Amino acid sequence: MPRESASRTAGADGVLSVRGARQHNLQNLDLDLPRGRLTVVTGVSGSGKSSLAFDTLYAEGQRRYVESVSTYAKQFLERMQRPDVDSVTGLSPAVAIQQANPAKSARSTVGTATEVYDYLRLLFARLGETVCPDCGRTVAADSPSSLAREAEAAWAEGEEVAVLAPVAVPPRLPWHTVAEGLVANGFLRVWQDGRAVELESVAAAPRGAHEVLVVADRFRWAGERAGRLVEAAQAAFARGEGRLVLARGGRLEPRSERWICAADGREFPRPEPILFSFNSPYGVCPVCRGFGDVLEFEEALVVPDAGRTLADGAVDPWAGSWRHHFGRRLRDLAKRTGIPLDAPWRELDRAQQEMVLHGTEGFRGAIPFLRRLQQKSYKAGNRFLVKRYQRAVRCAACDGARLRPEARWVRLGGATIVDVNRMTVAAARAWVEGLGGALSGERRATAASILGELLSRLRYLERVDLGYLTLDRLARTLSGGEAQRIELASALGANLVETLYVLDEPTVGLHPRDVGRLLEVLEDLRARGNTLVVVEHDPLVIGRADWVVDLGPGAGEHGGRLLHSGPPAALPDTPTGRYLRGQAPVTRRRLADPPARWLTVRGARHHNLKGITVRLPVGRLSCVTGVSGSGKSSLVEETLYREAARRLRGAADLEPGACDGLDGLEALARAVLVDQSPIGKSPRSSPVTYLKAFDLVRDLYAAQPEAAARGYKPGTFSFNVPGGRCETCEGGGTVRVEMYFLADLFVPCDACGGARYRPDVLEVRWRGLDIREVLDLTVDEALRHFRDLPALTARLAVLARVGLGYLRLGQPAPTLSGGESQRLKVARELADPAAGPTLYVLDEPTVGLHVADVQVLLDVLSGLVERGHTVVLVEHHLDVVRNADWVVDLGPEGGEAGGFLVAEGPPAAIAAAPGSHTGGFLARAAGG
Repeated sequence: MPRESASRTAGADGVLSVRGARQHNLQNLDLDLPRGRLTVVTGVSGSGKSSLAFDTLYAEGQRRYVESVSTYAKQFLERMQRPDVDSVTGLSPAVAIQQANPAKSARSTVGTATEVYDYLRLLFARLGETVCPDCGRTVAADSPSSLAREAEAAWAEGEEVAVLAPVAVPPRLPWHTVAEGLVANGFLRVWQDGRAVELESVAAAPRGAHEVLVVADRFRWAGERAGRLVEAAQAAFARGEGRLVLARGGRLEPRSERWICAADGREFPRPEPILFSFNSPYGVCPVCRGFGDVLEFEEALVVPDAGRTLADGAVDPWAGSWRHHFGRRLRDLAKRTGIPLDAPWRELDRAQQEMVLHGTEGFRGAIPFLRRLQQKSYKAGNRFLVKRYQRAVRCAACDGARLRPEARWVRLGGATIVDVNRMTVAAARAWVEGLGGALSGERRATAASILGELLSRLRYLERVDLGYLTLDRLARTLSGGEAQRIELASALGANLVETLYVLDEPTVGLHPRDVGRLLEVLEDLRARGNTLVVVEHDPLVIGRADWVVDLGPGAGEHGGRLLHSGPPAALPDTPTGRYLRGQAPVTRRRLADPPARWLTVRGARHHNLKGITVRLPVGRLSCVTGVSGSGKSSLVEETLYREAARRLRGAADLEPGACDGLDGLEALARAVLVDQSPIGKSPRSSPVTYLKAFDLVRDLYAAQPEAAARGYKPGTFSFNVPGGRCETCEGGGTVRVEMYFLADLFVPCDACGGARYRPDVLEVRWRGLDIREVLDLTVDEALRHFRDLPALTARLAVLARVGLGYLRLGQPAPTLSGGESQRLKVARELADPAAGPTLYVLDEPTVGLHVADVQVLLDVLSGLVERGHTVVLVEHHLDVVRNADWVVDLGPEGGEAGGFLVAEGPPAAIAAAPGSHTGGFLARAAGG
């Protein structure tokens, strides 16, 4: 959910004023932003956009909110770093919607993250009908009012009716005692042989009877006696402990307030919202515990290389410290059974493989061995070892539904809650609309508010172009852009007004066709009186903004200056302005000779792919495009890359998407996926450690005379291991403060003041800087500082080559954007040249890039191609697509309407392809 902060400060009417902003690299900025308008903050990477939008505006709002809420929160206020700004006035309550995907739980889904599933649970609890799985009959609980409605609808006037309550007769209690108790409670008759008999005339309980039916009331039915029926039923249910019997027309009809099938007597739980929750012990599947998957041992992981022999360690769990122990046992097994130890695993017959894997008399197989280790999971080493050989498979008990069987027996509108949860957002919206039209009377009134909330949320998800997502899609599998648009849809559903929304590139992951729809959502928020500050590079968003703040002119210490603050039409001669006017086009030099070899994915049918065959040239730059949900990632990352990685480097843990085959891999030596996942989750992970350049820095400081005199080793200058680091924050420089109902805070460590190291370690200097000050250098500053250390500068220079010269060496990995993390991975590939032709797969590498940085990235990727590598991008940026050697366009839409090959060929061919959304935008761009 969006993180919220609030503050209300008196300021100039209609103006959000910032004075003296110096956060990070901001150069003492003064600017006024119009309230109630859409403002875009743009500029080259590292120019200070996030420093202004998030680290100044939103951070100040968050700080003021913490100050206002409680005494408990205020104790952390002094430890919260106040943004380095003189004043911010006119600040509204603020909501930050960022690209980072906050979901970590394997139970969080699109449905739960958007509250859609919560309303579905309520809907099925209130209106769902339980269907007995044995006889197929609808099971429902009775109540006094439901009996009255039934009587008014179906009972004949003048019909004799008796309302009876079953009363237990304890076997050792005298009958007269039971009778006296009933009379004392107002019951004077019992039902025997089809008629009411006075209790006083009954001398003994019927032989063998465990209960008797006492008469609560009897009368001839008439419409005006509905109230009398209700009173009698209430009394009978109360005395019969939730049960009663109706005597009508010579028949006895048992009724119950519990959910019991009338045909076979099977009892079911009452449908309540908690029954449909896979986050509650009451509702979860007892086998998978609500995860939908279970971990099972996978033969391909236990024996990853079928070409190895048993003697050479084919069974991977026994190839390490267990090799001697199980080597002896394998030799004994070979003597007894004749299993060859020197034959490749694939040449053993199935019976021999089964003996090794599952065991036989006198020999514990590999999988029973792993199961035994699993039982001792209290040992961390066992857990780590066992998990390497397990793969998540769909739970057979619930078929991935996550819920206990009773929840899956409740139906509404012809579907179970599992059926609806597996629908796409668009399909679920159609189902809800159809259900609303089919209901009537009291059921329609009961469902009205629930259906309204459901439709509102589903329609907002469609408006932000997420209609292709299924409701049961795991939230942690969403891209940063998808997660951000889910938060945006939730913000729309909250109906907030006079709020400051700070957004981080909401167009990430969107095809140009869909950017217009997103702009309509932003304009809807603006129309409610909200103020929007959007960090963005997309030309369409900049062009439709009310106000543009352009920062620059460069990155890091060369940025942070205000180049423009005003309407977009008035942008001056800045990198942004020149690009928007077509004066700084993105270009690339292509190889002249045609490609000699091709990668061919045949019959790809993973997820929504429709059995397509796609060609990609080897040694060239290719782009795979298409609208959101068209199947790009399914084709490129989950099918092409996984199959290539499995065959080129034996990555048995990667399961490729279904396809008929992948041809052409003989031209490649390895496959590398460069995605936007974080380079590390710990604040101690940083660019300098990721590139393995910090080892050289630590060696340098350990070699200083003062360090040698004190006995300091290179490890003393590491913030990842004990020694010289601050142990309070364990080298992170910050500590996490849990704020429970608010976003957690990261505040400077009290012990070291954010320095990460012990004070004595910081006394060692080189060229005037201690180790902490080195970590605070930007890459560009470090290149100058260490200019005569070529081994170190060679590694740092690659960061500058990919446009990351503005990053600080010790910048915590969690603070890096997805695009920055991806370019760091590209930099590491450049720092460690590939051994042989490589397939590089990149997922939207232009995320977070200004057009000037797109040119830098394109130059780097072109360099990889010129060195004989193959580059395949999942990309929407039209400038990159236009400069590709080959384009594969998928679609035409997302979800089930996608997964087709719309067109493939050079960009010019895509531009001329009928029915291609990408081609239409390429053609318009070419036409000016």
